[in-house]
Amino acid sequence: MHSRTTLPRLLTLMTAAFVLAAPTIVHAQEGMQMPPPAVGVLELTAKSVPVVNELPGRIAATRTAEVRARVSGILLERVFEQGTLVQKDDVLYRIDPRLFKVRVASAEASLQRAQATQSNARQQLERQKNLRERNVSTGIDYDTAAVNLAQADADVALQQAALDEARINLDYTEVRAPISGIIGGALVTEGALVTADGTQNLALIQQIDPSYADFTQSAQDMMSLRRAVDDGKLASPAPGQASVRLVFDDGSVYPDAGRLLFASASVDSTTGQVTLRAEFPNARRDLLPGMYVRVRIEQAVRENAVTVPQRSIIRNADGKPLVYVVNGDTAEARPIELGQALETEWVVEKGLTAGDKVVVDGAQKVQPGGKIKPEPWQPEKTAETPAQAPKQ
Repeated sequence: MHSRTTLPRLLTLMTAAFVLAAPTIVHAQEGMQMPPPAVGVLELTAKSVPVVNELPGRIAATRTAEVRARVSGILLERVFEQGTLVQKDDVLYRIDPRLFKVRVASAEASLQRAQATQSNARQQLERQKNLRERNVSTGIDYDTAAVNLAQADADVALQQAALDEARINLDYTEVRAPISGIIGGALVTEGALVTADGTQNLALIQQIDPSYADFTQSAQDMMSLRRAVDDGKLASPAPGQASVRLVFDDGSVYPDAGRLLFASASVDSTTGQVTLRAEFPNARRDLLPGMYVRVRIEQAVRENAVTVPQRSIIRNADGKPLVYVVNGDTAEARPIELGQALETEWVVEKGLTAGDKVVVDGAQKVQPGGKIKPEPWQPEKTAETPAQAPKQ
C-alpha cells in the first residue's frame, strides 16, 4: 500500500523539476552559439599583366649540313666519333689519295715542260729583237717569236691551273666538316666507293647551340591580338622585352629564356597557321632537333587587369567559377568569368572590379549571407600550385 502512494509522488516531483529547469537549458543553448568564422580577405587592385600564350612547336637546328665527297674514290678511313661535337674543317673521312697524287705529279711535270718552252720562246724573242736592231732579221721573224712567247705564257698559265686543280682534288681526299656541330652516325663504311656526283650523303652535322624553336599560331588569334592592341585594349610589349620560354612534356620549364626572331609573312593555306621562330641558347645540349615543346610567349600586356588568387575560386554544382565577396561582416557568392591563367592567379574578365574584397582562405566555412570575421590575407611563402585552364 505504501509503494502505491510513493510512485505517483515521485513522478510529480520529477515533472516539476523538469519544468523549472527548462528555461535554464534554453538559455544555455543560446549562449553556446558558434562565433562567426574567421576568413582571409584580399582587397583587389588593378595591375598590368602579360598576355601569355602557349603554342605547340618543335626544336630545329640553326644550321644543318650534309657531308658529301667532292672527289670519287675508295673510302679508307672514318676519323670522327659518331654523335660527338666536331669543329669546322675537322677531317671526317679519308679517301684513297694515290690516284690524286699521281695527277699532281703529272700536272707538275706538264707545268715544268711549259715553263721550259716559255723560257726558250723568251730567248728566241730576245734574239730576234737584237737581230732586228742590226737589220739582220725581218719583221716577220720577230712577230713569229713574239707570238710563240705569248702562246708559251698561256700554256704555263694553263698548266699552273691544272696543277692547282690537281692539288685541290688531292686535298678533297680528306673529307672535312663544312660546319661546327654535332655529327650523327656514319652513313658509309670503310671500303665503300664514294662518288663526287653529290647524291651520296656520308654524314649529317647539326649545329644546335643556339637552337631554334619553330611554333605555330592560328592567323585568327594573331589578328585578334593585333585588333586588341590597335583598339587600346592591350599594349604591345616593349621591343626586345617579350618573354619567350619553353615548356617540356612533363611540365618543366627550360631554364634559359629565348628571343623571338620573326613571324612568317604568310599563312599556311592548309592549316590556317602562321609559323613563328624563337632562338634559345643550348650549351648543355638539352634541346634536340625534332623535340616537341610548347612555347610560352608574351604577346601583349593587359593594363588595369583585375586578378584573384587561384585558391579563392570555388565552383558551383555546374562547375562555374565564383568567389565570396565581402560586404562588411557578411559574404555573398558572386559568379565571375575567368580569363588568362597566370602562375598562381586568374585574370577576371567579368564580375569583379578593383576595390572588391574577396575571401581567399576559409571559403569552405562561409555560408552565403552569413556572418564572417574578415582578416587580412597574407600570401604564403611557398609557391601555390600553378593554375590550370579555366572552366567557364
